[in-house]
Amino acid sequence: MKKNLFYPLLIVIASSSYGVLSTIVKVAMQHGYTTGEAVSSQYIIGFMLVATIFIVTQRQLPKLSKKGLLILVCAGILTGATGIIYGESLKYLPASLAVVMLFQFTWIGLLIDCALHKRLPSRAEVISIIVLFAGTILAAGVLNVDLSGIAIQGWLLGLAAAFTFACFIQFNSRHVEGITTTSRVLIVSFVALIMISIFLNPEVLWNGKLFAGGLWKFGLALGLFGIIMPIYLFSIAVPKVGGALASILSAMELPVAVTVSVIVLHEPLTSLQIAGIILVIVGMMLPTILSQRRQKGKSLDPISK
Repeated sequence: MKKNLFYPLLIVIASSSYGVLSTIVKVAMQHGYTTGEAVSSQYIIGFMLVATIFIVTQRQLPKLSKKGLLILVCAGILTGATGIIYGESLKYLPASLAVVMLFQFTWIGLLIDCALHKRLPSRAEVISIIVLFAGTILAAGVLNVDLSGIAIQGWLLGLAAAFTFACFIQFNSRHVEGITTTSRVLIVSFVALIMISIFLNPEVLWNGKLFAGGLWKFGLALGLFGIIMPIYLFSIAVPKVGGALASILSAMELPVAVTVSVIVLHEPLTSLQIAGIILVIVGMMLPTILSQRRQKGKSLDPISK
């Protein structure tokens, strides 16, 4: 595999793992658990998994600078905040519209990256965002949703979740000196667990539901796909590709979420949603394809040599 495709592929895999979460939560709810209990189990089991990996492989935390520690703490806070705020938005928004609002992180993340680096979006990035937005609307199936009765709190919470997720990607794009990926994920997941414990259902630890009640099975799946895979892969790949491209590639979450819900939950899939999924994939691939073509053109240009 070409080296310049390896790190974008890791981002795609990481965002795809996020796409599985909504279906796992729905299955947990079918077994009698609440959304808060399922999300809490995700962060509790996820942290336990990371801590186990850390103890087996390292056992000693690195010495971090204040700046490095601040970056990791902020990443953990934003990870937990996204889960909390997105859950709150579902109280006011239909699930399909909540997904669309969350996916505003693509253009928000691009604008944040441009502001931080004092640049304008490239033509490829602008075209990609437009295609992604159109694809998201179609894939989420919101064209038939009545928007007139939706409270303003839903819109604001949806945008807030998109903003916190975009900021999480930006913080993950920052390199931290003297820390391994496992140590980084351990700190981020620990801070996220504290956030979730404050606002959701930490009592699943002692009321018997987590282990005796069987919630751990869903927590294991949620921890694997919601903590281990995405945070590990984001920590490795985002610093290599940058926050702007990472935000665009992370749109893979939506096609995966729709596809898994169709396969597992037998939800209906329309031709418009299929068209939307194709548009999302095309929009994700555009920046990488155009960048490769530019590089190839330069290498073939005799004047540039």
